[in-house]
Amino acid sequence: MPRSVSGVRSDAGAVLEARDSREGRGPSRVQHATIVPNERIRTVVVDDHEGIARLVANRIATLIRERDAAGERAVLGLATGSTPIGVYRELIRMHREEELSFANVITFNLDEYYPMAPDSVHSYHRFMWENLFDHVDIDRKNVHIPRGDLPRERVDEECRRYEDEIRRVGGIDFQILGIGKTGHIGFNEPGSGSDSRTRMVTLDAVTRRDAAADFFGEEYVPKEALTMGVATILEAREIAILATGEHKAFVVRRAVEGEIDVEVAATFLQSHPNTTFYVDRAAAAELTRIKTPWLVDEVQWTPDLTVRAVVWLSETSGKAILHLTQRDYAEHKMSSLVARYGTPGAVNGEVFNNLGSKIRGKSKLPRGLRTICFSPHPDDDVISMGGILRKFVENGNDMTVAYMTSGNIAVFDHDVRRYVDYTVRLARNGHGDPASAERLAKSVQDFFDRKKPGDVDIPEVLDIKRIIREAEAISGIETVGLPEEKGRFLNLPFYQTGKVKKDPIGPEDVAIVRALLDEIKPELIFVAGDLSDPHGTHRMCKEAVDLALQEYAQAGNPRPEVWLYRGAWQEWPVTEATWLVPMSQEELRLKIQAIFKHQSQKDSAPFPGSDDREFWQRVESRNKDTAGILDRLGLANYFAMEAYVVE
Repeated sequence: MPRSVSGVRSDAGAVLEARDSREGRGPSRVQHATIVPNERIRTVVVDDHEGIARLVANRIATLIRERDAAGERAVLGLATGSTPIGVYRELIRMHREEELSFANVITFNLDEYYPMAPDSVHSYHRFMWENLFDHVDIDRKNVHIPRGDLPRERVDEECRRYEDEIRRVGGIDFQILGIGKTGHIGFNEPGSGSDSRTRMVTLDAVTRRDAAADFFGEEYVPKEALTMGVATILEAREIAILATGEHKAFVVRRAVEGEIDVEVAATFLQSHPNTTFYVDRAAAAELTRIKTPWLVDEVQWTPDLTVRAVVWLSETSGKAILHLTQRDYAEHKMSSLVARYGTPGAVNGEVFNNLGSKIRGKSKLPRGLRTICFSPHPDDDVISMGGILRKFVENGNDMTVAYMTSGNIAVFDHDVRRYVDYTVRLARNGHGDPASAERLAKSVQDFFDRKKPGDVDIPEVLDIKRIIREAEAISGIETVGLPEEKGRFLNLPFYQTGKVKKDPIGPEDVAIVRALLDEIKPELIFVAGDLSDPHGTHRMCKEAVDLALQEYAQAGNPRPEVWLYRGAWQEWPVTEATWLVPMSQEELRLKIQAIFKHQSQKDSAPFPGSDDREFWQRVESRNKDTAGILDRLGLANYFAMEAYVVE
């Protein structure tokens, strides 16, 4: 089995840093090569997903140019999904700006749903042409994607043909993979063997749930798919597997550090001689060398690492921080930390005081500041920071809540039917024009009668869904004490596709955010730092805010303080949080009441992610859990607590 390194300074990494330097961008930091005994796949940790995209795209470009120079063709294995899109965008940029040619490139895609027409909005055929092939000079006959539109009796023949074609061109030179929450690669679900080949598979329930957002409901996700087998993947000469986001952290650790297991297909990559796992810091969070590096090797005890280590020791031993002893430290390979401070009591006291200083009740929160809360969807504000919103209002801060997208794709059709029926009944009772209401109702009803899963809504329906969410958002902020005029609806263009797949952040999106900054001139802003939402909108909204802030500062304006919040999908750990804001029982109840105002998202949200609980239930659990952690560590016993990171 190959030895693993914690981060390889490859030629691709050197090219990335050199090019970033030329373009005036800070280089993406790549961890330098270090042997990590418990990692069974070479793993490179990069600051963010954009850094991963540039690293992998550079490696592919190098391969293509090497093959061209030798008069040969590069054979690429490609993946779909949100993770590799950045790679494809970077390859398109290199084609346009650096004359990277795909004329002699042959591609094979990993998989396709079954049944699936190639022109379907959900088709991986369509995905690849929209996100890569239509934008480069590849020869159509060199593109190979499993066919999901064949009769069932021809599927086995198609799978054999696919394998034969891969062998005919000499095999795959470079294979891109993502990883699912079950550890699947391609659609090789739990139970897939190491000798499996291209075939029809039944999709795991977790996989179908994760895909529900793309299909507007789990019930519409196909139950089967065609996929390359594990053996087919392992025959590629080089493999790059990519993972980003907090929600991938546990499966990354399982794939990299766990035993090879037929239930986790990604672990088979441990036997491949040239596989590299590219992960951002969020996806790397559970790796031993990231989470508990003192268990792997000698460490430099920085203040942040000291806090993380002592909190981990307290939770592992089940003791409050101030009760930790020399023996506790010694048994968990942390004697060097005690030696640095002199005594266990000194370490304990340092960390105890550090955590205590993070607690900010209403009296310690800002007063009289111009403040903007940027909310990606029209409910993230109250879900994630409903408690501090109320406290900021009570402290006399001038608070504006800016809803960045309409959130209209996350409204069920049955809600639209109900509101249209209400409008018609209202008009019939003398409160509006009955003829106009009837025309609207007929247009909506006719569309719903012919609508198929995944179809883009007509403008009237999109408008109704947007208005539903706007009305709910205003009701939500009024619950925490903000008047209607403090809610602003930016309706950024990148979101206005009517589909789950959004456009990239563009200049128009940035200009809208910048205009609000120019108008309000905020001294403090809140931004969603929750990157695990199932459709990626939070990440894209943060990108728009970051770019607008750059322009705002470059124009000579003072940069506002940025507080990052989470909550809809997970909470900041107490070790990472800058501020911990306690809530009383009454304040948590008020926050939940504000969440209840978003009735279109209650009971069963269209895009719940992997957590089946309602948003208010997740909030109640997470806010109480954060307070409970402090209690177990031996600090104050609060009822509930929100966490924030100052960027």
